[in-house]
Amino acid sequence: KRQGGSPILLTHYLPPPPPTHHHHPRGGRRGMSTLKKQRATRLPLQLANANKPVNIGPPATGAFKQRPAKPTAFRKFYERGDFPVAMEHDAKGNRIAWKVEIEKLDYHHYLPLFFDGLCETTHPYEFFARQGVHDMLEHGGPKILPVIPQLIIPIKNALNTRNKHVICTTLKILQHLVVSGERVGEALVPYYRQLLPILNLFKNLNVNMGDGIDYSQQKRENIGDLINETLEVFERFGGEDAFINIKYMVPTYESCILN
Repeated sequence: KRQGGSPILLTHYLPPPPPTHHHHPRGGRRGMSTLKKQRATRLPLQLANANKPVNIGPPATGAFKQRPAKPTAFRKFYERGDFPVAMEHDAKGNRIAWKVEIEKLDYHHYLPLFFDGLCETTHPYEFFARQGVHDMLEHGGPKILPVIPQLIIPIKNALNTRNKHVICTTLKILQHLVVSGERVGEALVPYYRQLLPILNLFKNLNVNMGDGIDYSQQKRENIGDLINETLEVFERFGGEDAFINIKYMVPTYESCILN
């Protein structure tokens, strides 16, 4: 007691309990602070991404992707020197100089080989195959019709490369083939199921240039226009069954005769 008689209150100071730390494999407070930062930075990102729908579309089918062409028999025969042709240069450019009269050629042997070369894209194979086909169709006459069944597989192979330049060249050849002899257009009708699927695939593949100039139209290399032209030629020269067979394979085709 104090002298005045008032009691002295003794208060005991109790220190705060020591902090308890959870053991973390990364060690001490540093590991805890790192863990809190990771939670603080990762959690909002996970929540933000969870609210957004993830659009995972189907994989690309590659329908328009070019297919590598197999080695052609035309190239092998050309390199062996089996074709009676040579390159000739004149004021108009390059042309084929035939060593024999074209009318005397064996069309059953040579015409399918030249059609086989339509898959070629390198010089001089591409030039000789394309120009050789045009020359033989121009001078073939009645020799062409019996060879039609042998031409289907080479034409189909050229179209199946899905190479736009090769397809355009083949379409021009087909237009020339149809008008090269009597009843040739009708003879092609049974083979539409093999020839027209690729045409149906690329029919609407026109380039939208807007106000620009599409020089491919001047060169006749606009694939959509060429396909429509070719189908119209098929219909005109394919007889009465041509349209219904074209329509079956190319549903968007509209008749150029009925309309």
